[in-house]
Amino acid sequence: MAYSLLIRNCGQLLTLSGGSTARPLTGSELSDWLVLENAFVACENDRIVALGIMTELDETQVTSATRVLDVQGRVVMPGLVECHTHLVFAGNRAHEFQRKLQGESYLDILASGGGILSTVRATRAAPEAELLANALRHLHDFRRYGITTVEAKSGYGLDKETELRLVRVAREAGRRQPVRVVPTFLGAHVVPPEYKGRPADYLDFLAAEVLPALQGEADFVDIFCEKGAFSVADSRRYLQQAQVLGFGLKIHAEQLHDLGGCAMAAELGAASVDHCDYLNAADAAQVAATGQTVAVLLPLVPLFLRQEKYAPGRQLIAQGVPVAVSTDFNPGSCPSKNLWLALSLACLKMGFTPKEAIAAGTLNAAWALNLAAEIGSLEVGKQADIIVLDVRDYQEIPYWLGENPVQEVVIGGQVQDIGTH
Repeated sequence: MAYSLLIRNCGQLLTLSGGSTARPLTGSELSDWLVLENAFVACENDRIVALGIMTELDETQVTSATRVLDVQGRVVMPGLVECHTHLVFAGNRAHEFQRKLQGESYLDILASGGGILSTVRATRAAPEAELLANALRHLHDFRRYGITTVEAKSGYGLDKETELRLVRVAREAGRRQPVRVVPTFLGAHVVPPEYKGRPADYLDFLAAEVLPALQGEADFVDIFCEKGAFSVADSRRYLQQAQVLGFGLKIHAEQLHDLGGCAMAAELGAASVDHCDYLNAADAAQVAATGQTVAVLLPLVPLFLRQEKYAPGRQLIAQGVPVAVSTDFNPGSCPSKNLWLALSLACLKMGFTPKEAIAAGTLNAAWALNLAAEIGSLEVGKQADIIVLDVRDYQEIPYWLGENPVQEVVIGGQVQDIGTH
């Protein structure tokens, strides 16, 4: 069979291959992956079928039916994997921005009925069609940034009806456009007003009434383990209940305080522990010991919240913790879909090198979604999610601060339209 798509004359082909295929990249593996110069990558339908240096190209597989992209020395790499977003919501929280600038903290605004609860009110009131339109617009924006897979958390309903609607909208948005959408249930975001002061009762309600209805609909169950949200003990019990029902596990932990949520979730076999700004070295060692749990670091959050403390990325890498980087796109603490900026901040504020940051936004992010067998690297047999960047060297990727270098996006072997709305 002839190639359906050929990307040729890649100045650098960032394969992300060469490490273990059984676990995420750790330590030196984060920068040891293979870069091919003057290379090509070829696809048949939605799969990668060949790649190598240009002298290895089998020209007999290139026919009049082959779509050829001659990228003239540019960098080509796997599509970015966005492994932590809150995709589906209504409204925004621009009205709280001034309060943050005047010194109010994230938890102060939440305690006053703002923050997450403000978005909950808007989301509960929004028609499903509006939520779907918002999600599709955001996914279009993600695609323009070269993001080919997006995890989508619920969590702005905090009641059964709205939470189920948010997961349903995420799945429908995934069906209506090419970016892969991975639904995560975050009903345990904060305690809703109806259960104020009764976090354990709310979690019991979710476990009994909502989780069974989401089997086969959401891939993961997540919880916000933090002061003002849910304790480590309550989070453990809830995640164990979700695990029994067959869900993958995630946790928001050590964002604002060191409570021990990351170590607890890693012990349960969570796919990822997210934020980790206050993750201590002893608990990081427990995460590393699993060999599978990925620490998803979110540098745009402390930037937007004007906090000084960032996750200890260099320390985590040195300890052998698998690390990924994401935006945490949401209306409160990160109203940005620019994963390129997050990768730059991982270098500037968390001690990553450019190659480590690229690995954290692709292959390790795929591991955080249990999708590394399908996406995250350019290897024969994997899905053809590929992006062409308007740079000549991978070191430029985090250097051009805040810029979007994407020139072409391929999802499932199909070249995408990444024009404006």
